[in-house]
Amino acid sequence: MIALYVSTVLLWLAVGVLALLVLALARQVGVLHERVAPLGALMLDQGPKVGERAPIFEVKDLFGRPTRLGGLRERPLLLLFVSSTCPVCKKILPIALRLAREENLDLALIGDEREEDLRRLAQGLAEVQVLNAPEVGQVYKVGKIPYAVLIDPEGVIRAKGLVNNREHLESLMEAYRLGMASIQDYLRKEG
Repeated sequence: MIALYVSTVLLWLAVGVLALLVLALARQVGVLHERVAPLGALMLDQGPKVGERAPIFEVKDLFGRPTRLGGLRERPLLLLFVSSTCPVCKKILPIALRLAREENLDLALIGDEREEDLRRLAQGLAEVQVLNAPEVGQVYKVGKIPYAVLIDPEGVIRAKGLVNNREHLESLMEAYRLGMASIQDYLRKEG
């Protein structure tokens, strides 16, 4: 019977020690979380720079509508470079649509492939401009997708980068609001 009491006391001591260890680890995770800054969209330093006027393109979308990329607009424009064979692009599309609605942006999907494949990717996206325009990707020097470029209503590039998730897309909007090229530039400035 004494052995049972001793083992029970030892088990409760072990549970207490483990609880303290869990609390200490949770505190450390919180400290690390505060120290790690948000990554934001990875800006590749190629093509037109943030702060420069966006190149102007006059192209027709997949539905035959004339589309102008760059220049003066009523609303900011988000160019999203995608491919029908890219699983991340398929995942980011509904996120980009929701963000465009929430932030009052025009959204243009730009691909470089067969029109049938782009049509399949853009099924049900009548409010979005879908363009098969390899020349746009070449001018912006898009090497990896999904890649986004945010152009303000005056036709100036305000943010750009590789966007693999919602946080990356939101970081473009946040950089635009802060007047910075990227979230990383903001964090460097804040020091």
